[in-house]
Amino acid sequence: SILGQSGSGKTTMLNIIGGLDRYDSGDLVINGISTKKYRDADWDAYRNTSIGFVFQSYNLIPHQNVLSNVEMALTLSGVSRKERRKRAVEVLKKVGLQDHIHKKPNQLSGGQMQRVAIARALINNPDILLADEPTGALDTETSIQIMNLLKQIAEEKLVIMVTHNPELAEVYSTRIVNLKDGQITSDTNPFDVPEGSVEEKLTKNQKRVSMLFWTSLGLSFANLRTKIGRTILTSFAGSIGIIGIALILALSTGMNQYITRVQKETMTSYPITISSQTIDATSIMQLRTQMMGLSSSKETQSEDGKVHADYQSLKQSDAVTNNLIQNNLAEFKKYLDDPSSEIHQYVGENGIIYSYNISFGVYAKNPNQQLIDTNSELDGGNGNSNRPRMFNFTNMGVNNQAATNFSEMVAGTGGQPISSVVTDSYDMVAGSWPTDYNEVVMVLTEKNGIPVQSMYQLGFITKEQYTSAKNQLANKQDGEDFTLSYEDMLQKTFYLVPSSENYLKNKNGNYIQIKNPEYDMASLINKAIPLKVSGIIRPKEDAKNATIHTAVAYTNLLTNYVIDRANESAIVQAQKNTPEINVLNGVRFNATTDEEKIQDTKKYLLNLSDNEKANMYQLILYYDGKSQNQEINEDTNSFDMNALSKLSMNPQSSMSSMLENYLNDSPNPTTLLAIYN
Repeated sequence: SILGQSGSGKTTMLNIIGGLDRYDSGDLVINGISTKKYRDADWDAYRNTSIGFVFQSYNLIPHQNVLSNVEMALTLSGVSRKERRKRAVEVLKKVGLQDHIHKKPNQLSGGQMQRVAIARALINNPDILLADEPTGALDTETSIQIMNLLKQIAEEKLVIMVTHNPELAEVYSTRIVNLKDGQITSDTNPFDVPEGSVEEKLTKNQKRVSMLFWTSLGLSFANLRTKIGRTILTSFAGSIGIIGIALILALSTGMNQYITRVQKETMTSYPITISSQTIDATSIMQLRTQMMGLSSSKETQSEDGKVHADYQSLKQSDAVTNNLIQNNLAEFKKYLDDPSSEIHQYVGENGIIYSYNISFGVYAKNPNQQLIDTNSELDGGNGNSNRPRMFNFTNMGVNNQAATNFSEMVAGTGGQPISSVVTDSYDMVAGSWPTDYNEVVMVLTEKNGIPVQSMYQLGFITKEQYTSAKNQLANKQDGEDFTLSYEDMLQKTFYLVPSSENYLKNKNGNYIQIKNPEYDMASLINKAIPLKVSGIIRPKEDAKNATIHTAVAYTNLLTNYVIDRANESAIVQAQKNTPEINVLNGVRFNATTDEEKIQDTKKYLLNLSDNEKANMYQLILYYDGKSQNQEINEDTNSFDMNALSKLSMNPQSSMSSMLENYLNDSPNPTTLLAIYN
């Protein structure tokens, strides 16, 4: 027993022996081994296997019964449930509580609760039992019962007890140590440690103390059940904070995603487009102001009673031409291709896409197996039958200027032929996306239709059917409902003829373009690239980026194929073989002297067709200021419109001959240089 007044250090000494407190100096020797080098894991194992604690206040868990309280020490040792139950019942029998194992602590007396605490301390079969004033809260009779129990235990184990009662210590203790101010004042049976018997090493293979996960989870739920009301209130209060934080995060994330989506949709619908040529927008706005009569400068009205030529329109047209800006795309591309360029940090996920405005014609067979140009004119128009569009910008890809029903889809990054912007904006209603150069997709409207003009131009209906439908509309009737099956559309074949196939070599060795060529089926098949329909797409509901405004769309695979084929054509090969001469007109690209330019201009004019020579001759008369009939009024710097009208009424061959005579005579060098430029 350890005796002493309050504050003498009894409990502190007991805690140091039990490993609950650490000593500042000196040493604690356990079984001949120093504890100076003990780690936390060693202390845990020591407390769990070698020490049993009996506290004055019992320290029982109120929401667990007696059996569970006693089992608690074994749960940290990883003992199975069956073994824990068996050992707990045995130790409770030893302390005389076998009839109270299912009671809660608040159903026991003070002595019974102390017996439970002793049973809990004994269940691990410790080497040392530490009792901190075990009888301090008990009456005399109960105290004697507890002391008798501890005496029985002391026959097999070391029991160290802290007490204020010297009488109990004298009766039950075999050794009494008195403390005062942390110092031993007396010891009835002192123990001398033999010199050199203490080993300063750690015990090895200490069993690690741990509680099974499911055991700890079960204990936690049992604890919550005893405080169900407080648990609910705490959970509710905590959930308000969690829900609030979650709402803030959700709003922040949603807003950021919305902003990103709007930016993406806006930039996708109106991408930054850089072309080889552009017009000075400021100059165009000034011209528009002048055309509307809003210019700040007003010309003085003539008062001579004569009508004068107004050059305002000509000046405006000339200003448009002069304000045409040529972009240096070669240097700009070098800048884009440079990985260190700053622009790359601003480029979005769609990257930088290059498009080429290739020119080609497309033909198809109508239901009568007749060959039809897909750019067939409608009512004398240009054949552009599809939905309205603003130049090339809303389409993002490239609209072919010859085949107005065809356009290129936006290419993706990393060599993908189709951008995710397109695939995310359109549903594939039949077939699949193109994977080869000779595959295209049919593009339906939101109402699952195709403009009737495109139906005719693409060969799905005949000209008679189209004309009949137009007449019905003109007569205030509903047009005929032409329907097509997906299977019929997927079986459609188009025949693409690159523009390079429409150039032929003339007798002068120059290449001339055959405009509006007429093909039969045999010659068409020899020249054309067959295109098959791989799929049919339709804009998704509320699609923001459904920007394909043609009935047929192709990929950049076809564009690259047409470019490669053009590079192998006869006209391109001829141009490569004579890089200094323009194979279209035989004129040198870089004439150095005025004399060379004049000679090239003559050669160019002589190679024109009769119709082109006639038109050119009239322009020369206008700008040269004279005619072979000398009908130009040189005094007024004007010309006789009747004389020019007579010339214009001559046959083209005559006008052509006049131009040849003019060139063989002494043409005005200034005029020829102007034509050259």
